[in-house]
Amino acid sequence: MEQVFDWLDAHADDRRRAGLSRQLRPRGYDSDLLDLAGNDYLGLARDKRVAGAAAAATLRWGAGATGSRLVTGTTELHSELEFELARFCGTQSALVFSSGFAANLGAVTALSGKNCSIVTDSAIHASLIDGCRLSRAEVAVVGHSDPAAAGRALSTRRTERAIYVTDSVFSVDGDLAPLAELAQLCRENKAALIVDDAHGLGVLGEGGRGAVPAAGLAGAPDVVTTVTLSKALGAQGGAVLGPRRVIKHLVENARSFIFDTGLAPSSVAAALSALNVLKEEPDRATRVLEVAQTLAERLKAAGLSVSDPAAAVVSVRAPSPDAALAWSNDCRAAGVWVGCFRPPSVPDSISRLRLTARADLTEGDIDRAVDVITRCAPR
Repeated sequence: MEQVFDWLDAHADDRRRAGLSRQLRPRGYDSDLLDLAGNDYLGLARDKRVAGAAAAATLRWGAGATGSRLVTGTTELHSELEFELARFCGTQSALVFSSGFAANLGAVTALSGKNCSIVTDSAIHASLIDGCRLSRAEVAVVGHSDPAAAGRALSTRRTERAIYVTDSVFSVDGDLAPLAELAQLCRENKAALIVDDAHGLGVLGEGGRGAVPAAGLAGAPDVVTTVTLSKALGAQGGAVLGPRRVIKHLVENARSFIFDTGLAPSSVAAALSALNVLKEEPDRATRVLEVAQTLAERLKAAGLSVSDPAAAVVSVRAPSPDAALAWSNDCRAAGVWVGCFRPPSVPDSISRLRLTARADLTEGDIDRAVDVITRCAPR
């Protein structure tokens, strides 16, 4: 009986030999590591206003949502957050999911189907890829940020309906999709546009409203935006924003919404509080971009191969998977926590360190990060 999973040992050995083994690394609540690996872009995850709102909601509403959104899992807080998110981002309506992953699955699967074609950028997030796999639609993958290829795929499709799916800011290199051009191509080919703005909300656009509003597409009747509440807003969960009829359709058809327990009230309250902080302190969004640009410029000046950040993500290339892992481990040992991206997590098969800027990083923090990363770089 034990032999049925013997193949797992061979699979693990293959990953080890390729330098691709993964492991969980629990962190303490009082870690003194300088965090450039997490996604707390605005520095709000530990903000007393945000954490306090989560604590108060837990005491008032309980530890969990108690059921799916369509049964007992929708509180007044959920409705308030949806209203405020839609108003902030300039859309008619919004729908909160238990995670950004679930929001992407729900949007892609419920808006496609057998009689639909999906065209995607080759570098989209794993949650969008899984949504495409589950959609039962015809799926075509085109080159990264290649509008001409996107246009050809949309114009030669065999189905009446079509959707183009893309990230706004790509999570590996931190580059920005040509959203305005893609939206125009979609309109010319009678296709909808779904944009995952997980890395744009709170960072790009006026007051951090996101990459979609920054591209002039806020409230567009043919554009659907997905966001996460776990990055710039420092909480947990995800949401889909768009026309009312789209949101109504998701409520009735998105399986990752219908059959999932609702987002815990504590996370809803935290996200709502963080959104209010962002409204009151819009300079946080500007500061994130300043920190990302400074990190990139100083690491480039030190001779490293660094991406040009469009938002908070700064990518630093490594010569190999093993070198990337050793580099990140050495940085951690020296007090700086950085992300390590290796195949198969990266679509271009290039390993790198992935740094995330934060609005609350000081000049001293930046000095420390640059010193450690350059000192620990592979020779």
